[in-house]
Formats: sequence, C-alpha cells, structure tokens
Amino acid sequence: MASIFSRFLKKKSSSVIGIDIGSSSAKIVQLRKEGGVAVLETYGELALGPYGDKEVGQAVALAPEKVAENITDLMHEANVTTTSAGIAIPFSKTLLTMVTLPRKEGVELDTMVKLEARKYVPVPMSEVQLDYFVIPDTSEAEQPSDQMRVLLVAVHNSALNTLSTIVEKTGLETSFYEIEIFSTIRSVVDEPVKPVMVIDVGAGSSKVYVVERGLVARSHAVAQGGQDVTSALATSSGISLAQAEKLKKDTGISDVAPKPYNKEAVTLTYSNIFTQARRVLSEYEREESKSVSSIILTGGGAVTKGLGTFAKSFFQHDVMLANPFQKTDAPAFMRDILKEIGPEFAVAVGIALRKLEELQ
Repeated sequence: MASIFSRFLKKKSSSVIGIDIGSSSAKIVQLRKEGGVAVLETYGELALGPYGDKEVGQAVALAPEKVAENITDLMHEANVTTTSAGIAIPFSKTLLTMVTLPRKEGVELDTMVKLEARKYVPVPMSEVQLDYFVIPDTSEAEQPSDQMRVLLVAVHNSALNTLSTIVEKTGLETSFYEIEIFSTIRSVVDEPVKPVMVIDVGAGSSKVYVVERGLVARSHAVAQGGQDVTSALATSSGISLAQAEKLKKDTGISDVAPKPYNKEAVTLTYSNIFTQARRVLSEYEREESKSVSSIILTGGGAVTKGLGTFAKSFFQHDVMLANPFQKTDAPAFMRDILKEIGPEFAVAVGIALRKLEELQ
C-alpha cells in the first residue's frame, strides 16, 4: 500500500509540511528554516488507490474521511513531526482564465471583475470563492494602455469544504490552501521575466500552462495522464496494473525492453499530451508575439524513464525535468534520488516553501 521513498529526519521546532493530494496518491514534504535555508527533514508518498479498493497508481475518488485516513498514515510512515501545514487545491476544482478589462483600480476594479467573472464561472457566484491578479504591463509604450489583463481565479466551495474536513480529521493546523499550479511555479520556475511552459502530467489528467512573471498567462487541461499509460501498457503487455506502473517508471520509453513490454503503449498517450501542449505553445507565441524560453516537465507521470528525451522530439525548446528539491538543503547522498523523484513532489515542496515564509 505504501510507496515511501528513502527519507531523512532531523527533529527541530518550527518545522512545516506541504501536502499535495493528487488523484492517485498523496505527497508530503517537511521542511524547516535554518540560516535562511529551507532544510529537507522528511518526505513521503502514499497511494490512494488501496483506500478505495483500487490498485496502486490508479486514480480514485475518495470521501474526505478516507483521504484523511491516508494522510494520517502517510504522516506516520514519513515520521512527520509537525502539524503546521499548507495544502494544495487540485487544479480540477478551480477555474483560471485571462481577461482584458478597462484599466481600473480599487472598488471599481473589484466590481468590474465580479461582473466579468459571471461570463466564465459555470455555477452561481455564491458557490465559489473568487480572486484575481492584475498582470503587469510589459509593453515598451511611453503611455500605459487603457486596457489591462487580469487573471481570474475561482475555487468551488465544495473543494474548500472537502479540505476543511480533511484538516479536521487529521488534526492539522492549516493557515492556507493554495491552487497547485501556484505551488509548482514557486518550486520549479526560476525564470523571472521570460515565459516558461510547464507540462504537469498527473495520474488522471494533465495540465499545460504558460508562466509569465510568476503568473499563469495561459492554461489548458488534457483529459489524459499517467494512469492512461499504465492501463494501456497493462492491457497490451498482458500484465497487472501494479506491474505496469512499476515498468512505466523503471523501463519507460525504451527500445531494448524485453517482451512483452510494449513501448508504443507508453508513447501513445504521452504523444497526445505533448501534441496538445505544442498547440498551446504555438498559439501563445503567435498571439502574444513572445517566445517561450523553456519547457518544464512535472507531475507523477514525468518520472517515466526517458520521457524528457522523448518530449524533446516535440518541441524546438529546451525541455527539462522539474527538480524542486534543489531549493532545499539535503544530504549529498540523497541528491540523486531526490532529482529522480522531484517531478512528483513539485506541488508539496512549493506548498512547504510558502508555509516557511509565514515564519519570517
């Protein structure tokens, strides 16, 4: 049931944890601040599938009480020593959209945003929490435009209620929830100015978004993820889902894998994800007259062996695997494994880094 990677622990007060509840597993990262540096204390991952009579690696929809049970077990398995936490909000429970509005400020802007949001939010406004971010003007014009771009963010109340139940059942002390995209940006995007594309390959679905000056300039959801790869590999190779999940990570995209391993079953889903990402990238560069500087692969599906090299065949851009743990201090002997599993923990690390900021 458990899938806990090697861990290292050094107990100390003022530790914090970041929690990422995905569709197939929950991830946790515990950090502390020491000399202005984020120190990694422990981390872990626990599959959600077995809590809903599914196999490891399968996406599953669980009641909040079952998720809380998983989180409690995960905290025990990973030797977590604090309840001070931040938790990620799944992207699927949110709406992000970019709009262009007349340049306003204060109350006028608030009112205008609420009116504009009604065009995009498919449920009554009373059922969501609304926020927005004004995108900085990067044009070289001497006079600012009378228009401005605003990122609208809506989170369904049901998602927040679910997280509140999980917090109550686990005894966590949570001061904020954060949409997972913003957590990922914090942990893996270092480019301060030039646009960067992030491809987040989750279990049940994938997210593609362009980050510009730390904000989401464009986003797109793909209804396929790592679970689809696992299922196709299991069916075509005549093996169990658990075996396919392990082979996907350990063998990945390989021309020398022994039979009955079916490489095409692995590449088919990833090809579709990258094709859609390439379309989003082309549209963004054409419409914004800007070039994306690089592409970052993250999410559990991104740990598939050889995926980075395979992705490079779809893009004329630098492609790299996310390495969120590089923003933490950890023993040298752990660096290789942390780099290997990094894409899976981008959200949890990003949440924990924000939680550390509260201690300053």
